Amino acid sequence: MSVGAGASFRSGAVGQVAFRRIERGVLGAAGVAGLVLLWQAAASLSGVPRYFFPSPRDVAGAFTVLLEKGILPAYLADSAGRYLAGIGLGTAIGLALGLALGVSRRAASMFGPLLNFFYAIVEVAWIPIFVIWWGYGLRTILVALVYVVAFPVLFNTQAAVRATPRVLIDAVRALGASPRQVLGEVIFPAALPGIITGFRVGAGFAFRGLIFAEMIAAKNGIGYLILTSAANHATDRTIAGMIVVGTVWLVIDQLYLRPFERVTVERWGVLRHAEE
Repeated sequence: MSVGAGASFRSGAVGQVAFRRIERGVLGAAGVAGLVLLWQAAASLSGVPRYFFPSPRDVAGAFTVLLEKGILPAYLADSAGRYLAGIGLGTAIGLALGLALGVSRRAASMFGPLLNFFYAIVEVAWIPIFVIWWGYGLRTILVALVYVVAFPVLFNTQAAVRATPRVLIDAVRALGASPRQVLGEVIFPAALPGIITGFRVGAGFAFRGLIFAEMIAAKNGIGYLILTSAANHATDRTIAGMIVVGTVWLVIDQLYLRPFERVTVERWGVLRHAEE
Protein backbone atom coordinates (compact mmCIF):
# COMPACT_ATOMS: atom_id res chain seq x y z
CA MET A 1 0.00 0.00 0.00
CA SER A 2 1.45 3.37 -1.04
CA VAL A 3 1.82 6.33 1.31
CA GLY A 4 -0.96 8.26 -0.43
CA ALA A 5 -3.27 5.26 -0.37
CA GLY A 6 -2.50 4.68 3.29
CA ALA A 7 -3.27 8.29 4.17
CA SER A 8 -6.47 8.15 2.15
CA PHE A 9 -7.49 4.95 3.94
CA ARG A 10 -6.87 6.48 7.37
CA SER A 11 -8.73 9.66 6.41
CA GLY A 12 -11.69 7.64 5.18
CA ALA A 13 -11.71 5.50 8.31
CA VAL A 14 -11.63 8.57 10.57
CA GLY A 15 -14.48 10.10 8.58
CA GLN A 16 -16.57 6.95 8.94
CA VAL A 17 -15.95 6.83 12.69
CA ALA A 18 -16.92 10.51 13.05
CA PHE A 19 -20.08 9.97 10.99
CA ARG A 20 -21.10 6.97 13.08
CA ARG A 21 -20.59 8.97 16.28
CA ILE A 22 -22.70 11.85 14.98
CA GLU A 23 -25.36 9.42 13.82
CA ARG A 24 -25.49 7.74 17.23
CA GLY A 25 -25.69 11.13 18.92
CA VAL A 26 -28.57 12.27 16.71
CA LEU A 27 -30.48 9.03 17.20
CA GLY A 28 -29.90 9.17 20.95
CA ALA A 29 -31.13 12.76 21.14
CA ALA A 30 -34.21 11.85 19.09
CA GLY A 31 -34.98 8.99 21.45
CA VAL A 32 -34.69 11.25 24.51
CA ALA A 33 -36.85 13.95 22.89
CA GLY A 34 -39.52 11.39 22.01
CA LEU A 35 -39.57 10.06 25.56
CA VAL A 36 -39.89 13.57 27.03
CA LEU A 37 -42.79 14.43 24.72
CA LEU A 38 -44.56 11.19 25.56
CA TRP A 39 -43.98 11.81 29.25
CA GLN A 40 -45.36 15.36 29.03
CA ALA A 41 -48.46 14.17 27.20
CA ALA A 42 -49.08 11.37 29.70
CA ALA A 43 -48.70 13.74 32.65
CA SER A 44 -51.06 16.29 31.11
CA LEU A 45 -53.75 13.73 30.27
CA SER A 46 -53.53 11.59 33.41
CA GLY A 47 -55.35 14.01 35.70
CA VAL A 48 -53.41 12.83 38.77
CA PRO A 49 -51.75 15.20 41.28
CA ARG A 50 -48.35 16.61 40.35
CA TYR A 51 -46.63 15.07 43.37
CA PHE A 52 -47.77 11.64 42.15
CA PHE A 53 -46.82 12.02 38.50
CA PRO A 54 -44.86 15.23 37.80
CA SER A 55 -44.39 16.38 34.22
CA PRO A 56 -41.03 17.18 32.60
CA ARG A 57 -41.84 20.85 33.16
CA ASP A 58 -42.27 20.23 36.90
CA VAL A 59 -39.00 18.31 37.05
CA ALA A 60 -37.19 21.05 35.12
CA GLY A 61 -38.54 23.60 37.62
CA ALA A 62 -37.34 21.51 40.57
CA PHE A 63 -33.95 21.11 38.90
CA THR A 64 -33.69 24.88 38.48
CA VAL A 65 -34.57 25.50 42.14
CA LEU A 66 -31.97 22.96 43.29
CA LEU A 67 -29.34 24.71 41.19
CA GLU A 68 -30.28 28.21 42.33
CA LYS A 69 -30.16 27.22 45.99
CA GLY A 70 -26.81 25.50 45.52
CA ILE A 71 -28.15 22.18 46.82
CA LEU A 72 -27.48 20.15 43.69
CA PRO A 73 -23.89 21.33 43.08
CA ALA A 74 -22.98 20.74 46.74
CA TYR A 75 -24.54 17.28 46.87
CA LEU A 76 -23.03 16.34 43.53
CA ALA A 77 -19.57 17.36 44.77
CA ASP A 78 -20.03 15.27 47.93
CA SER A 79 -21.05 12.22 45.90
CA ALA A 80 -18.21 12.68 43.41
CA GLY A 81 -15.59 12.82 46.17
CA ARG A 82 -16.88 9.64 47.79
CA TYR A 83 -17.09 7.87 44.45
CA LEU A 84 -13.55 8.73 43.37
CA ALA A 85 -12.09 7.77 46.74
CA GLY A 86 -14.01 4.49 46.78
CA ILE A 87 -13.01 3.34 43.31
CA GLY A 88 -9.41 4.43 43.89
CA LEU A 89 -8.99 2.44 47.09
CA GLY A 90 -11.05 -0.50 45.83
CA THR A 91 -9.08 -0.75 42.59
CA ALA A 92 -5.74 -0.64 44.41
CA ILE A 93 -6.77 -3.40 46.83
CA GLY A 94 -8.37 -5.56 44.15
CA LEU A 95 -5.39 -5.19 41.82
CA ALA A 96 -2.87 -6.12 44.50
CA LEU A 97 -4.84 -9.17 45.63
CA GLY A 98 -5.62 -10.23 42.06
CA LEU A 99 -1.96 -10.15 41.04
CA ALA A 100 -0.93 -12.06 44.16
CA LEU A 101 -3.58 -14.77 43.74
CA GLY A 102 -2.98 -15.00 40.01
CA VAL A 103 0.74 -15.58 40.46
CA SER A 104 0.45 -17.94 43.46
CA ARG A 105 -1.81 -20.93 42.99
CA ARG A 106 -1.26 -21.95 46.59
CA ALA A 107 -2.56 -18.60 47.83
CA ALA A 108 -5.51 -18.85 45.44
CA SER A 109 -6.39 -22.31 46.76
CA MET A 110 -6.16 -21.06 50.34
CA PHE A 111 -8.13 -17.85 50.04
CA GLY A 112 -10.26 -18.47 46.94
CA PRO A 113 -13.25 -20.12 48.70
CA LEU A 114 -13.30 -17.40 51.36
CA LEU A 115 -13.24 -14.63 48.76
CA ASN A 116 -16.02 -16.30 46.78
CA PHE A 117 -18.07 -16.51 49.97
CA PHE A 118 -17.75 -12.80 50.67
CA TYR A 119 -18.29 -11.91 47.01
CA ALA A 120 -21.70 -13.58 47.18
CA ILE A 121 -22.72 -11.23 50.01
CA VAL A 122 -23.65 -7.99 48.28
CA GLU A 123 -22.75 -4.65 49.83
CA VAL A 124 -26.42 -3.91 50.47
CA ALA A 125 -26.42 -6.58 53.16
CA TRP A 126 -23.27 -5.15 54.75
CA ILE A 127 -24.29 -1.50 54.99
CA PRO A 128 -26.52 -1.92 58.09
CA ILE A 129 -23.62 -3.71 59.81
CA PHE A 130 -21.21 -0.98 58.75
CA VAL A 131 -23.57 1.61 60.21
CA ILE A 132 -23.55 -0.24 63.54
CA TRP A 133 -19.74 -0.42 63.51
CA TRP A 134 -18.87 3.06 62.25
CA GLY A 135 -22.09 5.04 62.31
CA TYR A 136 -23.49 7.25 59.60
CA GLY A 137 -21.00 9.08 57.46
CA LEU A 138 -18.04 8.89 55.13
CA ARG A 139 -16.30 5.85 56.62
CA THR A 140 -19.30 3.58 56.18
CA ILE A 141 -19.84 4.72 52.61
CA LEU A 142 -16.16 4.34 51.67
CA VAL A 143 -15.94 0.82 53.10
CA ALA A 144 -19.06 -0.17 51.16
CA LEU A 145 -17.63 1.25 47.91
CA VAL A 146 -14.24 -0.39 48.42
CA TYR A 147 -16.00 -3.69 49.07
CA VAL A 148 -18.03 -3.52 45.87
CA VAL A 149 -15.12 -2.35 43.67
CA ALA A 150 -12.38 -4.66 44.91
CA PHE A 151 -14.01 -7.98 43.98
CA PRO A 152 -14.55 -7.42 40.23
CA VAL A 153 -11.03 -6.04 39.90
CA LEU A 154 -9.61 -8.92 41.94
CA PHE A 155 -11.30 -11.74 40.04
CA ASN A 156 -10.74 -10.25 36.57
CA THR A 157 -7.10 -9.59 37.38
CA GLN A 158 -6.59 -13.09 38.72
CA ALA A 159 -8.17 -14.67 35.64
CA ALA A 160 -6.15 -12.45 33.29
CA VAL A 161 -2.89 -13.28 35.05
CA ARG A 162 -3.65 -16.99 34.82
CA ALA A 163 -4.33 -16.59 31.09
CA THR A 164 -0.87 -15.15 30.39
CA PRO A 165 0.90 -17.53 27.95
CA ARG A 166 3.37 -19.61 29.90
CA VAL A 167 5.83 -19.62 27.02
CA LEU A 168 6.28 -15.85 27.34
CA ILE A 169 7.04 -16.10 31.05
CA ASP A 170 9.51 -18.95 30.54
CA ALA A 171 11.23 -17.12 27.69
CA VAL A 172 11.77 -13.95 29.74
CA ARG A 173 12.99 -15.95 32.72
CA ALA A 174 15.44 -17.80 30.47
CA LEU A 175 16.89 -14.44 29.49
CA GLY A 176 17.61 -13.71 33.15
CA ALA A 177 14.66 -11.50 34.07
CA SER A 178 13.91 -11.06 37.78
CA PRO A 179 10.45 -11.86 39.21
CA ARG A 180 9.70 -8.13 39.31
CA GLN A 181 10.62 -7.76 35.65
CA VAL A 182 8.48 -10.75 34.70
CA LEU A 183 5.55 -9.24 36.54
CA GLY A 184 5.99 -5.72 35.20
CA GLU A 185 7.02 -6.47 31.62
CA VAL A 186 5.11 -9.66 30.78
CA ILE A 187 2.32 -10.55 33.17
CA PHE A 188 0.91 -7.08 33.82
CA PRO A 189 0.75 -5.98 30.14
CA ALA A 190 -0.81 -9.31 29.16
CA ALA A 191 -3.37 -9.06 31.97
CA LEU A 192 -4.19 -5.39 31.36
CA PRO A 193 -7.37 -5.94 29.26
CA GLY A 194 -8.80 -8.11 32.03
CA ILE A 195 -7.79 -5.56 34.66
CA ILE A 196 -9.49 -2.75 32.76
CA THR A 197 -12.63 -4.86 32.36
CA GLY A 198 -12.71 -5.47 36.09
CA PHE A 199 -12.20 -1.76 36.72
CA ARG A 200 -15.15 -0.83 34.49
CA VAL A 201 -17.40 -3.39 36.14
CA GLY A 202 -16.33 -2.25 39.59
CA ALA A 203 -16.85 1.41 38.67
CA GLY A 204 -20.40 0.65 37.58
CA PHE A 205 -21.16 -1.33 40.72
CA ALA A 206 -19.65 1.43 42.85
CA PHE A 207 -21.85 4.08 41.29
CA ARG A 208 -25.02 2.17 42.10
CA GLY A 209 -23.66 1.23 45.52
CA LEU A 210 -22.87 4.89 46.23
CA ILE A 211 -26.47 5.98 45.67
CA PHE A 212 -27.81 3.23 47.91
CA ALA A 213 -25.23 3.89 50.63
CA GLU A 214 -26.04 7.59 50.63
CA MET A 215 -29.72 6.78 51.08
CA ILE A 216 -28.89 4.91 54.28
CA ALA A 217 -25.71 6.33 55.76
CA ALA A 218 -25.35 9.93 54.55
CA LYS A 219 -26.81 13.32 55.32
CA ASN A 220 -25.94 14.76 51.93
CA GLY A 221 -25.24 13.55 48.40
CA ILE A 222 -27.43 12.63 45.44
CA GLY A 223 -28.72 9.44 47.06
CA TYR A 224 -29.73 11.39 50.16
CA LEU A 225 -31.49 13.96 47.94
CA ILE A 226 -33.50 11.26 46.18
CA LEU A 227 -34.58 9.57 49.41
CA THR A 228 -35.51 12.69 51.38
CA SER A 229 -37.35 14.21 48.42
CA ALA A 230 -39.46 11.07 48.06
CA ALA A 231 -40.15 11.01 51.80
CA ASN A 232 -41.40 14.61 51.59
CA HIS A 233 -43.55 13.88 48.51
CA ALA A 234 -41.32 16.14 46.41
CA THR A 235 -41.45 13.68 43.55
CA ASP A 236 -40.24 16.25 41.05
CA ARG A 237 -37.00 16.60 43.02
CA THR A 238 -36.71 12.83 43.29
CA ILE A 239 -36.93 12.43 39.52
CA ALA A 240 -34.51 15.32 39.01
CA GLY A 241 -32.02 13.50 41.22
CA MET A 242 -32.54 10.28 39.27
CA ILE A 243 -31.92 12.10 35.99
CA VAL A 244 -28.71 13.54 37.43
CA VAL A 245 -27.58 10.03 38.42
CA GLY A 246 -28.18 8.66 34.92
CA THR A 247 -26.55 11.65 33.24
CA VAL A 248 -23.48 11.56 35.45
CA TRP A 249 -22.98 7.86 34.74
CA LEU A 250 -23.23 8.46 30.98
CA VAL A 251 -20.59 11.17 31.27
CA ILE A 252 -18.31 8.92 33.36
CA ASP A 253 -18.68 5.98 30.99
CA GLN A 254 -18.48 7.84 27.67
CA LEU A 255 -15.91 10.53 28.50
CA TYR A 256 -13.71 8.71 31.01
CA LEU A 257 -14.00 4.94 31.26
CA ARG A 258 -14.20 4.08 27.57
CA PRO A 259 -11.43 6.48 26.47
CA PHE A 260 -9.32 5.31 29.41
CA GLU A 261 -9.81 1.69 28.37
CA ARG A 262 -9.01 2.40 24.75
CA VAL A 263 -5.92 4.52 25.37
CA THR A 264 -4.53 2.26 28.10
CA VAL A 265 -4.92 -0.96 26.16
CA GLU A 266 -3.50 0.58 22.99
CA ARG A 267 -0.59 1.98 25.02
CA TRP A 268 0.47 -1.54 25.96
CA GLY A 269 0.15 -2.81 22.43
CA VAL A 270 -2.73 -5.22 22.96
CA LEU A 271 -4.82 -3.72 20.14
CA ARG A 272 -3.71 -3.14 16.59
CA HIS A 273 -4.95 -0.48 14.22
CA ALA A 274 -6.83 -1.69 11.16
CA GLU A 275 -4.24 -0.35 8.75
CA GLU A 276 -1.52 -2.44 10.37
